[in-house]
Amino acid sequence: MKKTLSIIALSIIGFGLVSCKKENKETQSAETATTDSASVAAPVTTDSAAAPVTGETAAPVSNEPSTSVALSENSFDFGKIKKGDKVEHVYEITNTGKNPLIISEVKPGCGCTAPDFTKEPIMPGKKGKVTLHFDSSSFDGNVQKYADVFANVEKAPIRLTFTANIQP
Repeated sequence: MKKTLSIIALSIIGFGLVSCKKENKETQSAETATTDSASVAAPVTTDSAAAPVTGETAAPVSNEPSTSVALSENSFDFGKIKKGDKVEHVYEITNTGKNPLIISEVKPGCGCTAPDFTKEPIMPGKKGKVTLHFDSSSFDGNVQKYADVFANVEKAPIRLTFTANIQP
């Protein structure tokens, strides 16, 4: 009887080990397939909206000559606001370089924030604006949000942030 139980126990353990190995192989095969399909070369384009593929959302790449900027501020605190309030803040951006500044896109971190921005080229020495509109309806307490500004600057994107303390 003990011999039979020992054989059954060893069979179960052996079956479990084989099953684990099979699962690992299937997982590895799936990972390899994913890696292989991800490594297929993407078509090369020269469109200004083309972007390198990274772990994050692809960012627009500008073909325009680079310039430099100065921000009036890159962070703003709305302080206490009531839940449901819709607030906005204007960030001033000054072109401190020698080439026109072109803001190609502003990508907010979530759907609660909507951007507006100067669409025309901002000439050297001139100012443009990025306005972030925030809808506090879905939040309580302290929040911190951001939007990335993509432009023809060396260290793009430029991250603008704001905080708010949402009261019931």
